[in-house]
Amino acid sequence: MSVPGALTLKPWLPAIHMGRSGRFYLDLGFACRWSTPEKAEYACGDVAFILHHDYMAVVAENTVMRLEVDDVETWWRHAHDQRLNDVYDVKLGRVTWQDGEGMFTLTDPAGVLWQIVQPRPGD
Repeated sequence: MSVPGALTLKPWLPAIHMGRSGRFYLDLGFACRWSTPEKAEYACGDVAFILHHDYMAVVAENTVMRLEVDDVETWWRHAHDQRLNDVYDVKLGRVTWQDGEGMFTLTDPAGVLWQIVQPRPGD
């Protein structure tokens, strides 16, 4: 038995303060497609997620998002130049390379961990 094809996947991410988290994602490079006081959709190209004003520390601090990008160094430089770590008091790691894959980590204002990754060619 086969199932119909999936169209998209939009994870829901927690936010303590919608305004602060929304500005963080705009500064990171996402665009807001729509918003209400309780939730908003953010997208970058074909990648999207729902930011939701429903915070539980245990959920936020145990959520990991992996965003695969074409140029991890450019993404890191943008995050650094936007001073996301200073403005939002979040953690911004350095780019590391292992086996041809580049990656840096970034936490959002609620504590969600993002892995921004440039996959190995051919992956």
